[in-house]
Amino acid sequence: MITKLFLKAKHWQIFVLMFGVPILFELFVSGCIIEFLGSFSIAMLLMFFFITMVLTWFWSIGVGLHKFLPVNHNLNLKKFKIFVFIPIVYTLILLFGTPIDGIINNLLILSLHLFSMFCMFYMIYHCAKTIRSIEINKEAVFSDYVGEFFLLWFYIVGIWILQPKINKIYSDKENNPRDFKPEILTQTNE
Repeated sequence: MITKLFLKAKHWQIFVLMFGVPILFELFVSGCIIEFLGSFSIAMLLMFFFITMVLTWFWSIGVGLHKFLPVNHNLNLKKFKIFVFIPIVYTLILLFGTPIDGIINNLLILSLHLFSMFCMFYMIYHCAKTIRSIEINKEAVFSDYVGEFFLLWFYIVGIWILQPKINKIYSDKENNPRDFKPEILTQTNE
């Protein structure tokens, strides 16, 4: 259900959800509860909300559009689903801390941080390849989806460019699965 909402949402709605809500919360609400929880906890809660929204958008692209991929693709949906939750676990560990002290705690945090970064790049790869493979109706190679890759990486800009494509793919495939023409989404030199 949330996947469909994100796939149907307009670019500005996702932008407001990812950036507007945390900023408004920081401006208007955090001053009231900062004394209760402390400024560090508020920042961590905002970070958790922000990361959850970004990962929900990635989840919606990777899982929601997966059924529209061409038949012979090599994208592993199970691995993608697992990798989405690693940054959430990492953020929760940062938020609540670990019962371990000292050098082992630092090694745990460092290893989780590096693995979370790897997971994020895998999610970006998976989502970019999914979008482009659906557009060209065959498995895309990196040179085909490099633009989508960087737009997802720098999602503050990418939302405005990719979400209309995602809306078009989703609405065309859901409403007319047989009449969907991938070449309509690609730019032509006419």
